[in-house]
Amino acid sequence: QVHLVESGGDLVQPGGSLKLSCVASGDIFSTDSMSWYRQAPGKEREFVAYVRAGRDITYGDSVQGRFTASRDNAKNTMYLFMNTLKPEDTAVYYCRARRVGVYDIWGQGTQVTVSS
Repeated sequence: QVHLVESGGDLVQPGGSLKLSCVASGDIFSTDSMSWYRQAPGKEREFVAYVRAGRDITYGDSVQGRFTASRDNAKNTMYLFMNTLKPEDTAVYYCRARRVGVYDIWGQGTQVTVSS
């Protein structure tokens, strides 16, 4: 069983930066996919970034060029470096880990608020 714990969410001013972490425990392989999603109040959950094996990285259109995802397989940890934050980035950010046909697990989420 894989378990995910996100951390790093905070209140930050527009234009600021923040780093989120997602630590995975349990039976997770370096080849399993890990992703970031976010959900703002009253909106559907939105794809942010996808990291597989530390090399295959894809970003959502709304964060492309501002956010950077990375993964440290030795620590079973995925990161999301968020720069030039905007008020519309305010959301609960979720980590997801998946191995097709075996498991699909979500973390509990961490709150990011961008406001002056």
